[in-house]
Amino acid sequence: MNLPWHLYLMAFLYIIAGINHFRSPGMYIRIIPPLFKNPKLINTLSGIAEILLGLLLMFPFSKKFAAWGIIALLVAIFPANLFMFQNKKASFGLPRWVLFVRLPLQIVLIYWAYQYTF
Repeated sequence: MNLPWHLYLMAFLYIIAGINHFRSPGMYIRIIPPLFKNPKLINTLSGIAEILLGLLLMFPFSKKFAAWGIIALLVAIFPANLFMFQNKKASFGLPRWVLFVRLPLQIVLIYWAYQYTF
């Protein structure tokens, strides 16, 4: 069974994003809302999850599981995106409209992952 190129693109993007959690941890730690008590651990776990799920997307036997995992991950990281929108210090100086557009982008990413759940 050949997997479509856009599945490999998605896998690549999640693997690179996951690696970036370890290359630039401060960037991710900064956007974790303060109600979460161990941002370093959350950053590490989310980075590992992105890498692992990205790798699992590339195999037919684990593609569905990985797609559901990505959907769960996108839901789990939504508070960080919302915090980034609401908190000027966490926004990295990005214009508010860019941060606002990022919020519904999660729905697009969830839909993209959902395409591989069946």
